[in-house]
Amino acid sequence: MMLFRLFLVACMLAIVGYTAVTIANHGWNLVPIFFGDMAEMAWPGQFNFDFLCFLLLSGIWVSWRHNFRPAGLALGLVAVFGGMMFLSVYLLVQSLRTRGEIAALMLGPERAAAR
Repeated sequence: MMLFRLFLVACMLAIVGYTAVTIANHGWNLVPIFFGDMAEMAWPGQFNFDFLCFLLLSGIWVSWRHNFRPAGLALGLVAVFGGMMFLSVYLLVQSLRTRGEIAALMLGPERAAAR
């Protein structure tokens, strides 16, 4: 679990740093570029579409983990728009809350207790 947590911290720091440099050089105008690449039907667009599907999956998983309650739906939405910057912090916090118990981390405490 310690290596997993270190991985999450490393991802978070790397993405925050990379994002800061990208925003400094290119501004906040991500949406037209992201969807424009997809509209061109080339490899950058394929990568963006694949990534979008992962974002949607992570949002659905976070919402499901919280039993689709209002707070879970809100967290799921943040997961879709926050990407790994959100998910790294979320998983780090949840790994500490669940004391590293994988079933509780992946399923949520209620589902893990019902197993």
